[in-house]
This record gives sequence, C-alpha cells and structure tokens, in this order.
Amino acid sequence: MFTCGGTAGHVNPALALAGLIKERKPDSEILFVGAHRGIERQLIETAGWPFRAVEISSFHRSFKPKELKHNIISLRNLLRSPREAKELLREFPADLVVGTGGYASYPMIRAASRLGIPTAIHESNAIPGLTTRLLENHTDLIMVGFEECRKNYKHPGKVLVTGTPVRGDFFLLTKKQAKQKLGMDDGRPLIVSFFGSLGAEVMNREMAQFLALEVKDGLPFHHVHGAGAIGCKHMGGYLAEAKIDLSRTPELEVREYIQNMCELMRAADLVICRAGASTISELTALGVPAVIIPSPNVTHNHQESNARVLSDAGGAALVLEKDSSGQQLYDAACGILHDEARRKKMSAAMASLGSIDAAEKIYTAVMALRHPGKK
Repeated sequence: MFTCGGTAGHVNPALALAGLIKERKPDSEILFVGAHRGIERQLIETAGWPFRAVEISSFHRSFKPKELKHNIISLRNLLRSPREAKELLREFPADLVVGTGGYASYPMIRAASRLGIPTAIHESNAIPGLTTRLLENHTDLIMVGFEECRKNYKHPGKVLVTGTPVRGDFFLLTKKQAKQKLGMDDGRPLIVSFFGSLGAEVMNREMAQFLALEVKDGLPFHHVHGAGAIGCKHMGGYLAEAKIDLSRTPELEVREYIQNMCELMRAADLVICRAGASTISELTALGVPAVIIPSPNVTHNHQESNARVLSDAGGAALVLEKDSSGQQLYDAACGILHDEARRKKMSAAMASLGSIDAAEKIYTAVMALRHPGKK
C-alpha cells in the first residue's frame, strides 16, 4: 500500500516505486490511499493505479471564522480517520505500507504500525513535513534525498539516504539529442524558467523584464518560460509593458504550460525556478545549473531549505523573492552562461547531489522491511 498526496512532489516518488515493484514482481497487488479532495486521485488514477480515500484534511494557522470552521472539520476528520485506516487495512491486508507525504499518510502509517505491518516513509523535502515528524516514532524507515537531511531527525539511525526518484522520460535523450530535437542546437545556451503550474504573479512580471533584457542584448540565449494557468492570463500585459513582441523573437517562447518538460530540462543549460521537491530531484539527477527563487509562501519555508542544499553545494545560485528583480536574475543568468568553467563546475556540483538510481535504492530498502518468509 502507498499513501500519499497534497502535491505532485509527494505522489511522483510513490508512482515511480509502484511501477518498479510491478515490473519486478508482476503478481504484486498495489493500492494507493490519499485524501478525498486532494490532487492525488487524478494523478494516481491517470497513471492506472487503484485508489481509495480517507477523510483527512489540513489545519490552517488562522483564527478567522472561516479557518476555525475548517480546523474543526479537520479535527473531526482526524478523530475519524484511524477507524477508516483500519478498515482499509482489513480490506487490503498489506505486507508493507509506504508513505511519501501528505496528510493521508498519517492515519495509514499509524494504523499499519499498530497492526505490526512494516512501514516506511519517503520525505522529498530537506526539512521534514508535519506528517513525517509526527510519524518518526512510528515507522521503521525514513528515506531522504540528501545526506544533509539526516540532522533534521530525532532518530538518525532510522534515516537512509536514497534520493528522490525521477521519471525515466528525462533520460531518453542525451543533451545533444534533446537540443537537436528542439531545434536549439545553434550554439546559444537554453534557459528554461517556470514557477509552478499556476504561475506566480511577481515572478512572471520579473521574467517579462528578463525577456526584455535578452532582446536588448541581441538574443544571446534561447529561452522557454512557463507562465502557468493563472499567470498566463496576465503575461500579455507584462510583455506589453516591457515592449516585447514575441512574434518577432522566435528564440523566446512563453507558454501557459510546458508539455515537453522532459526534453527541455534535458536540453537546458540553465533553469530558473522554485525549489519544490520534484524540481530539486530533477535538477540534481540531470546535473543542470539553476537560479532558484524559493517560494516564500510554503509551510516552514521548506523551499528555501531545499534551495540552500543546492546552493551550499555550488550547484545553484539562490535568490530570495524579496530581493529579486528582472535585472538581478538576468545578471545572475549571464554570470553563469557566459562563464563556461563556472557552468561546468555548477553542473558537476548539482550532479553530485543527484541519484539516478533512487527508485532502485528505495525498492531494495522497502523490500528488506517485509517480514521473514514473505516472497
């Protein structure tokens, strides 16, 4: 049983491991459990896996009447979820329960632990989330992305550094092949920028300024920017303010959503982005230098912690959103892309943090947890 949700960064590692288990053990039975109203149902069912839900929800840190009502409902769900979790484990008597983050992981891992079922958690972020922290005493194994994460746990002996799985699609082409397929092999570096599937107003405005500076400098780079579903609605106005006509600059592209992210990330010479768990795992696996502007609007500021792991190793330049501007980001990008030695050094530093075989490491670790005699 896999239990996960909340963000794609929590779901994707579980999907990668489930696929590997099914490949190695075709007769395995696998069930995913998430929250009723989370993003996980769509992601998991689209991938073709069976899905069940428990009634669990988050707690909001506010005393506004609407938020207090939400928290009362969440408390009721929390009290009811252990019974639902036990019922699910009776229906699906799992040999192993693996949580990869999200509120639904709590009742399922807790119930499995009480029933004597081996459990494991994979934490994608450098700083453990609330669910992981609450479950640390009740799980057999905690798997993390980087060695630096170990210090954030009360029981470091339970912690195994595995990395975070990345989809195999990212490695179907070499960097050279990806550039050729995209028609961006004229010698100019490729920049890929994005700030989430919805976009970020502040960052989209700054990227419009960034694009204007590229035009002013004679288009030294190819650049593909993903503005996001909401951000794209305002991007036309930002581009008009910056006096950019994209129809006259084919080297610069602004898209609502980047569909061919695997190819673009593989071809990229520099990525400008947030510091979500999935993005961090992709950057390190591919060894792509980055300018990272962590989102300031996440719990425990975990994106900044993620970004500092990369910047401290020398793989990324870290810019806080409060300090960023189109000019500053452009100067940072030029400083990397116009200095081949620095770019290669950053690429090597980023790759040193990556784990291409993360799924294999996690598979080996969780299979070893099963009770003796299990095949």
